[in-house]
Amino acid sequence: MIRVEDLHKHFGGFRACDGASIEIAEGSITGLIGPNGAGKTTLFNVIAGVLPPTSGRVFMDGEEITGLPPHELFHKGLLRTFQIAHEFSSMTVRENLMMVPGGQSGETLWNTWFHRARIAEEETELAKKAYEVLEFLTIDHLAEEKAGNLSGGQKKLLELGRTMMVDAKIVFLDEVGAGVNRTLLNTIGDAIIRLNKERGYTFCVIEHDMDFIARLCDPVIVMAEGKVLAEGGARAVMQDDRVIEAYLGTGLKNKVKEEAAQG
Repeated sequence: MIRVEDLHKHFGGFRACDGASIEIAEGSITGLIGPNGAGKTTLFNVIAGVLPPTSGRVFMDGEEITGLPPHELFHKGLLRTFQIAHEFSSMTVRENLMMVPGGQSGETLWNTWFHRARIAEEETELAKKAYEVLEFLTIDHLAEEKAGNLSGGQKKLLELGRTMMVDAKIVFLDEVGAGVNRTLLNTIGDAIIRLNKERGYTFCVIEHDMDFIARLCDPVIVMAEGKVLAEGGARAVMQDDRVIEAYLGTGLKNKVKEEAAQG
């Protein structure tokens, strides 16, 4: 579904992405891991149109999408979430979801004057869909709660719910587990797996929680210093000497291997 070819993104002399090439297969839950500063979020931002690349190309379903702005990619079904949730804090959880779909009749002044019945009908349908999404995510009891009052994990579920309000094809999740307790993280994981299996969503997930990655993701892509370092199943990449060294450094890598050898 997504193909990235020789992607570079430079910030002055710093090469955040330095020739990264990846592929994300349709229907997969692909993990993207690596130490801090590896270039993972920059890669996400370039794919999602938040940042222009210095060079390189991005394709979606065979169509080049390099440099397209986020709103155009949104309409193509490419969505991303952020490490820090971006909710409308003063609006309810239900209202946050209802805001997502574009092209609503109530967005034009003319319709608010002359087509109020159409607007009311659309809002009824959106409210129904929002409740269905919240029920799917097991947070329907929070529908009328102000979004700003949610916990970190609940906000991550709300962001996931936003992707369900439109016809998402691929969703990029940036550190979905950051600041989330284990119980809610398991709930988020369950929702991702269900969306993948039942609704055909494709996911790419940045995450530092290796148990979460191992549970959800196949394949796993490892980045370091702006490049792709390794790719494969979760167990295989986590046992790769290059990956261990990138995370821990040579000294700690040797210590980990000695401890593993001692059982």
